[in-house]
Amino acid sequence: MRLTLINQFYAPDISPTAKLAASLAEHRAAAGDRVTVLAGRGGYVPDAARTAEESHGNPRVIRVWTPGLGKGTLARRLADYLAFYLGALARAATLPRQDGIVSLTTPPYIVSAAFLHRLLHRRTRIILWNMDCYPEVAEGGGALVEGGLLSRVFRLLNRAIFGRVDRLICLDGAMRELLEARYAPAGRSLPTLVIPNWENQGDYPPREPTSRWGEAQRLGLDRQFVVLYMGNAGVGHRFDTVLAAAEVLRDRPFRFLFVGGGARWSDIQRRIDDRRALNVALVSYVAAAEVKSVMGHASCGLIPLRDEARGVMSPSKLHSYLAMGLPILYIGPRGSNVDEAIVRFGCGASFRHGDTEAVVAFLEGLRGDPDRLGDIRHRSRRAFDEAYCDQRTLPQFDLVLDGTR
Repeated sequence: MRLTLINQFYAPDISPTAKLAASLAEHRAAAGDRVTVLAGRGGYVPDAARTAEESHGNPRVIRVWTPGLGKGTLARRLADYLAFYLGALARAATLPRQDGIVSLTTPPYIVSAAFLHRLLHRRTRIILWNMDCYPEVAEGGGALVEGGLLSRVFRLLNRAIFGRVDRLICLDGAMRELLEARYAPAGRSLPTLVIPNWENQGDYPPREPTSRWGEAQRLGLDRQFVVLYMGNAGVGHRFDTVLAAAEVLRDRPFRFLFVGGGARWSDIQRRIDDRRALNVALVSYVAAAEVKSVMGHASCGLIPLRDEARGVMSPSKLHSYLAMGLPILYIGPRGSNVDEAIVRFGCGASFRHGDTEAVVAFLEGLRGDPDRLGDIRHRSRRAFDEAYCDQRTLPQFDLVLDGTR
């Protein structure tokens, strides 16, 4: 099979979609497909831009030029998006006929490059791997007015796109419910299928010792119960409840560690300064080689999600937390992928926004009960092995790509 994947970011970039696209591309190449990847030259983090090179093996990685301005402002992001749109459309039009194209959603509506290819090669199957929902993400973050002209235009595009793809991959049940409710044509359903995101099992051997993170001592992590938030703090996240819990626990042996960046980063810093929360530390994105070392110092993994993000976003940090055997502290709406995992596997606790007292009680309970902490750590790793690793999810993609599901 000739197969192409389209996404602005690709390994060795640190973004979750880059890693997932690489996992699928390499898996299918190993199975005998001739795989092409259309990706950008810039990175998810500006400092990582322009470091990636094209690859002419299998997978073959074609790098479209982008200015690599990063995500710091809307204008910078849009400039990168526009450059990638133009380059991806041009390269998709010149590819030899592909049997299948898998398009992710960075940038939004980049699946248009797949449709352009199918105009020239009618038998190409298109699979849309829906990582985020637009315009819902932009509406939730205040970038678009819900029901405004642009939102209505984007929803018309969605109806046109979703009804014409061969498969629409959703990340959880809430996402499928949202898309079906808003975009299914009258009298029939969308061609949806739920496949959760994952981490590669081989990257997380069970009981693997982790090296010490060089910043641990400076940040005061030793002999502390460390609540870790790792990754992008974007418009779909909300941190007021956990920061309120940090304030309650400021005189106890707890440390709240935020590692990453994003649109909410400055807001978190402001709230820390306002509260004088000395038990909260912020660190910028770390190199991929340091990620497991950072998580090795954590006692618990934090995932906060805005209520409006239910079905719109599906946090990928869940899977690396589970792979490391971390209990999950989730603060957000019921029915998200994180809430689903906690309900199914008992791998943490699920709270609603504003329930600071319950969050504090959960954290103090874990710290004070090593047996309970050990049991939840075991449940987290079991959840990873049974549902959220590549050995479980890639076979589901195989069925889709081979046309049997």
